Amino acid sequence: MSTPVDTAANAANAAAPQSKKDYVTDQEVRWCPGCGDYAILNAVQQVFPELGIPREKFVIVSGIGCSSRFPYYMNTYGFHTIHGRAPAVATGIKVARPDLSVWVVTGDGDALAIGGNHVIHMLRRNVGLKVLMFNNRIYGLTKGQYSPTSEQGKKTKSTPYGSSDRPFNPITLALGADATFVARSIDVDGPHMKTILRRAAAHNGSAFVEIYQNCNIFNDGAFENVREKESRSENALYLEHGKPLLYGKDRKRGLRLNGFHLEPVTVGENGVTEKDLYVHDEHAPDAAAVLLARLPGPPETPIPMGVFREVTVPTFEDKVREQIRDAETRFGPGDLEKLIRSGDTWVVKSA
Repeated sequence: MSTPVDTAANAANAAAPQSKKDYVTDQEVRWCPGCGDYAILNAVQQVFPELGIPREKFVIVSGIGCSSRFPYYMNTYGFHTIHGRAPAVATGIKVARPDLSVWVVTGDGDALAIGGNHVIHMLRRNVGLKVLMFNNRIYGLTKGQYSPTSEQGKKTKSTPYGSSDRPFNPITLALGADATFVARSIDVDGPHMKTILRRAAAHNGSAFVEIYQNCNIFNDGAFENVREKESRSENALYLEHGKPLLYGKDRKRGLRLNGFHLEPVTVGENGVTEKDLYVHDEHAPDAAAVLLARLPGPPETPIPMGVFREVTVPTFEDKVREQIRDAETRFGPGDLEKLIRSGDTWVVKSA
């Protein structure tokens, strides 16, 4: 990737209003017809022009998988890296150029299998990256093997008798890594997804967004209970900071705290009122968000959508650059030639 040069032309472009077409490339978008990735791409291309960031300041970094074609379809800087290593590459970019808006686009296999270690350490460090993890509970690019988020008992090409693995819960994983921003959305709900993207972009630190994404070829209907409008109105719980946990078409269902778990109740029955319901607090200690993340989903409970947690702590790149400034103040600018020739040195000669 070449480094953007701050020229008068770039300054003029930055000041000019942007639109979705500024972020569309000439590349043919090559996902299967009906894939949820199209909706996510459309949402990102609509949100980026709203952020007030020059196009030259965006970088999209991906690993391997269907989602990882994203850099080709975004008219920004981008890297298509190797399997699972997008967070490592993106971390290097953000530390070297903290002024850039760096986004990691990944899938459930890329992020949570071979890339799992990179993801958790990037989140615990609070590197200022925005991570969009497309979760379709399958390996789509390699034609339908089970992934770290596939349900137990899932029959696939690699698990013909059903998966014996217990699946990862991506939200719980991110919270366990002490991520400072954790959210969930779904490909078919464009307005909600764009709201979450804007929130992630505004967050100062690691933003982890799980996006339920339908693979209509190899795992169609994985999120059927919240994909259709009718089922979504009954089964999705939209989290709102400072508001009670209400859901259902008539907004009469809710969640209240019973000991150390959240239980579904009906407002108006058995003396239950809205005052009995748990009030969502994005800034509460981890345990509160984990209770929401661990809800099993329909038919027992709803599926939470929105921001589970947002807290403010110093970013990794700010701390690193603070160390560099401190070292320069104490020892002066670095001298590579002096460093190489300091201490013990060896001269290697050919025979």
